[in-house]
Amino acid sequence: MNVFNSLIPAFHRSPAVRQGHRDEDLGATVKPHYEIKETDEAFGLTVDLPGVAKDGLEITAEDDTLRIVGKRAWTRPTSWTSLYRETSDAAFLLELDHDNSVDLDKIRAELVDGVLRVSLPKAEAIKPRKIAVA
Repeated sequence: MNVFNSLIPAFHRSPAVRQGHRDEDLGATVKPHYEIKETDEAFGLTVDLPGVAKDGLEITAEDDTLRIVGKRAWTRPTSWTSLYRETSDAAFLLELDHDNSVDLDKIRAELVDGVLRVSLPKAEAIKPRKIAVA
């Protein structure tokens, strides 16, 4: 078990998502850098999506998968010649599988300056509870 799965076993990387993965509708895609933190109440997901605006962002949560697609709106000028470029024009694609421990109706997302922050509240069934002893 790798460090990621041992820290947060409820989420794991989908094996189909990798650098250079090809999605039929998106063409070539790139997996963005992301970080997941866990509290008693929720999971916090931070995803770096440089160059993506709100209208180019699509977040879907179905069954046991959270899918984030970010498309950049930048177009290369016709007279522009690239000597060196660290990023590609490919769309971002991140798919995270979970074990239905997230309350899908309460997910909130915010995109500010290319950084997406998603709050994934835990379902009531898995939250820690205090048990009164009689």
